[in-house]
Amino acid sequence: MSIAAFAPLAVVLPVLGAALAFMLLRHERAQRVVTISVLALTFVLECFLLASVWGDQTGGTYAVALGGWAPPWGITLVVDQFSSLMLVVSTAVSLAVLVYATGQGIADRAAEGAGRDGPISVFHPSYMILVAGVSNAFLAGDLFNLYVGFEILLTASYVLMTLGGTGPRIRAGVTYVVVSVVSSLLFLLAIGMVYGATGTVNMADLAVKLGALDPGVQALLHVMLLVAFGIKAAVFPLSFWLPDSYPTAPAPVTAVFAGLLTKVGVYAMVRTETLLFPGDRLNTPLMVVALATMLVGILGALAQTDLKRLLSFTLVSHIGYMVFGLAMSTVLGLAAAVYYVAHHITVQTSLFLVAGLIERRAGSSSHDRVAGLARLSPLLALLYFLPAMNLSGIPPLSGFLGKLGLLQAGVELGTAPALVLVAAGVLVSLLTLLAMARVWNRVFWRSPEDAEDPDPALLAPASATALPHTMVGATAGLVVLGLALTVFAGPLFRLAERSAGAMLERTAYISAVLGPDAAAAAARDAALAPGTATGRGERP
Repeated sequence: MSIAAFAPLAVVLPVLGAALAFMLLRHERAQRVVTISVLALTFVLECFLLASVWGDQTGGTYAVALGGWAPPWGITLVVDQFSSLMLVVSTAVSLAVLVYATGQGIADRAAEGAGRDGPISVFHPSYMILVAGVSNAFLAGDLFNLYVGFEILLTASYVLMTLGGTGPRIRAGVTYVVVSVVSSLLFLLAIGMVYGATGTVNMADLAVKLGALDPGVQALLHVMLLVAFGIKAAVFPLSFWLPDSYPTAPAPVTAVFAGLLTKVGVYAMVRTETLLFPGDRLNTPLMVVALATMLVGILGALAQTDLKRLLSFTLVSHIGYMVFGLAMSTVLGLAAAVYYVAHHITVQTSLFLVAGLIERRAGSSSHDRVAGLARLSPLLALLYFLPAMNLSGIPPLSGFLGKLGLLQAGVELGTAPALVLVAAGVLVSLLTLLAMARVWNRVFWRSPEDAEDPDPALLAPASATALPHTMVGATAGLVVLGLALTVFAGPLFRLAERSAGAMLERTAYISAVLGPDAAAAAARDAALAPGTATGRGERP
């Protein structure tokens, strides 16, 4: 039996967990046990998938056709090194956030009259549906199934974002819904046009057929898909919605949104650029977008006085690094982007969880109202310091290693846009360090008495505002995972390089879905197509 036969379980298990959690709406403890157990089982399954493709030097790509319908007619799920890595990292992060949310819910119910917003019974089934949608998007072998994955996770995210029903959450939810619907409509329109032009939506089949279209039609379809995915990935100028939407949601929801949802958009951009439209036709515009995303995001972060909004802007900024790696269309650039995606999912999520702990301990996440946490809660200070330095790219942490790979790839490429982005990448890394250091100086280092209009929780005895062990443990686990990306950077980067080479080559993916003959035909078409890097020998 092929390992791809297990791939549907990455989607089916969370859906079953959501159904069981919904049936247990009045039994919260049973809900927690079911959802955490199912998500842990899903994580083990995905680790098996990653281990199975890890050492495969030929691309490590496997496909399964659901329902007995052969490609390109049926639904195809594809497991390769990139998708399996994304599955493992995303589920590990989702599991940690779920444990954190569970601890928060228990603590909130124990604190009678505390006035905090705890997760309600619908949280668990909605959360599992979100995980199922993310997994489906990573495994989707056709554009329509990718669209379905997006809609599943977006529908669940609408519910999660508005938990508690407060005014700011509803207003932010409306903005989020409108932007998401617009991007989904654009994506669906692009799918219809792709099908009208080629007669298929299977991505491996499209890799063979799109090259035969008129260049103008190809360019139109290419841009439409990139714009739709760019909105979901929050690249500039399509990122205006994110800083106002994410900070208003409950802390666990904000954390999982920041870690995962934009990365699904980045994943879709990678598949579009490497599989459907290989070459460098839009590399320069993508580099311009990457530059603007990096600079606008970090400048917005420096202007913030609230930690959640600051982190939301740094999230936008660091999406630019991933787009930069994609835009280079080289093995090293794409490999660094793959590694950086895994790093950023972990570190950004852990920082948002820390922000939730800060808000719980001090009553606020505003720099003006919080101070002295290094003395009041040394463990919390450590949990902030490590991922903050990692995000800033301090050696030898994974953030530094990922950025170093991107900068090295840019220097090796040597084009003017690439060199400008190398300089911008260094500058943005320094500005990120400045933003993180300002938070440390104001929130942790100065005396509690120096805070402007401090919340009473800040000055309360530590025993009265003790942080729940489950929440602290889940956050610490993610921080350790971020450090593990540094310890195992060598093997992970080799995996990323093999993954990048296979994606740029395309042969393994097409062969796994349609067979070796189709892969050979696609390779010949790519070699003859004008403006493609393969035809000029710039990449394997």
